[in-house]
Amino acid sequence: MDPLNPPVAFHFSVMFVGGTPAVPDMAFQEVSGLESGLETEALVEGGENRFVHQLPKPLKQGNLKLKRGMTTTDSGLVKWCKATIENDLAKPIEPKDITVSLLNEERDPVAVWSIGNAYPVKWTVGGFDAMKNELAVETIELAYTTLKRKT
Repeated sequence: MDPLNPPVAFHFSVMFVGGTPAVPDMAFQEVSGLESGLETEALVEGGENRFVHQLPKPLKQGNLKLKRGMTTTDSGLVKWCKATIENDLAKPIEPKDITVSLLNEERDPVAVWSIGNAYPVKWTVGGFDAMKNELAVETIELAYTTLKRKT
């Protein structure tokens, strides 16, 4: 990757690893939530008034949000979301691994993120407005345990 020419953010792909849904399931208009960070806990030491110790807590991940035009069929991704969100935890959750790739103009990956043990936690359908000429959009929010940048 050329440091003087940063990649564009509109050319990306999302792939579900293992049990890959059909191709239309991987077409997303927006991906967000690739975040990971350390939180700290303040610890005051008795007799030490010049500063407060900042101790690290376990790593915290964000939620991956995938936004796309709503589909009218029960695709593989829709079935997985329904099975996870609507099952009242009667069945075990089936997490999936996901790869998000930022692509260059030749469709070669310039940055790749590996998301581990992801499962749907929220499924939102955007608002409907008779005064607008827009597509119906759904947002799928996934919790995950690991996020690693490969390149």
